[in-house]
Amino acid sequence: MRDGRLTEDVYTAADARLAEADARVAALYPGEPPGRRPVHTVYVSASQYRTRLVADWGKQAMRVFVERGDVLGLDADVAERVRTKLLTEPIEDLRIDFEDGYGNPGDEAEDAAALAAGQTLATTGGTPFVGIRFKSFEATTRRRGIRTLDLFLSGLLSNGALPDGFVITLPKVTAIEQVSVAADVLGQLEVAYGLAEGTLRFEVQIETAQSILAHDGTVTVARIIQAAAGRCFGLHYGTYDYSAGLGIGAAYQSMAHPAADFAKQLMQVAAAGTGVRLSDGSTNRLPIGDDLPGAWAEHLRLVRRSLENGFYQGWDLHPHQLPTRFAATYAFYREGFPTAAKRLSDYASQTSAGVLDEPATAAALAHYLLGGLHCGALEPAELPFDAATLDRYARRLA
Repeated sequence: MRDGRLTEDVYTAADARLAEADARVAALYPGEPPGRRPVHTVYVSASQYRTRLVADWGKQAMRVFVERGDVLGLDADVAERVRTKLLTEPIEDLRIDFEDGYGNPGDEAEDAAALAAGQTLATTGGTPFVGIRFKSFEATTRRRGIRTLDLFLSGLLSNGALPDGFVITLPKVTAIEQVSVAADVLGQLEVAYGLAEGTLRFEVQIETAQSILAHDGTVTVARIIQAAAGRCFGLHYGTYDYSAGLGIGAAYQSMAHPAADFAKQLMQVAAAGTGVRLSDGSTNRLPIGDDLPGAWAEHLRLVRRSLENGFYQGWDLHPHQLPTRFAATYAFYREGFPTAAKRLSDYASQTSAGVLDEPATAAALAHYLLGGLHCGALEPAELPFDAATLDRYARRLA
């Protein structure tokens, strides 16, 4: 190595002056977390939750796909993968809903339902990710929400352990302090139930104007992640509460509305590099009756749009949305994987090709291939690297 004209003192001084910033950046931006992520979250009212719910949704989705799936015009390979998915894993992430989808039946009824739902989940399982959405930390619902979560955990932990992939959803954030207090409450629940510190984490629903922009003009969504003190692992866009809160008419409320794109772009910037994952919202146009073909076409379009915009997860509200969720997702990965695989292989082997990719793009390519592998769109034998190697590239460790 050739020496320049600067002395070692210059290098040492630069390191010393930036040491605190280096530590802060490393802590705040750990990068993409390892492991699987779901392609959707299914919200089901706690009043409808039962032991065979996942199987029943799969059967209903399979029935409509067999009877009407030809209208989708799917490639044969994609269609077969959808059929397999509906048979083996129709729901990847299930959220038992005690908020908007449940209502306010009274304290006695909700107490009983929370305990029963936890007990049912303790003996059922059936999805890679599962959890609860409780009522918000706003003044009118705070105590009810905390009590519901407490009783749900009491029933769930009757078998002694949380299920793998357990998820908690915090809705309707209107003040940063709600996130901080929610994090503290989860810590106290860990103590009360003998859980390891940091076991209980949550995803925050971005469904109010205050969760995007604070009264002082600061971008709230970035502060939400920090207020959670390491417990926030997801931001989920709430299509209809957010749109309604901005005064957008019901007929125009959509995941594709410009106001939705604005909110989601701020979510992306705030979450980038933090390890916090993103989810798009839902469409309430249900594919039933005579509207099934039109609703399916719209759902396909919206899911594909989300994927192309970097939102690899979304919400589903009805069994008939499962075929189009998986059809759009599988087509997205099947169409793009040959090019993505070749580009990552060329990058790894330093082969000169038509595209000059950098480490950040290589990480995005690996992330893309892992997403297809985890959801069943791609097979291990099709890919140029195994999952562990792809994970290293995705986190820029290779």
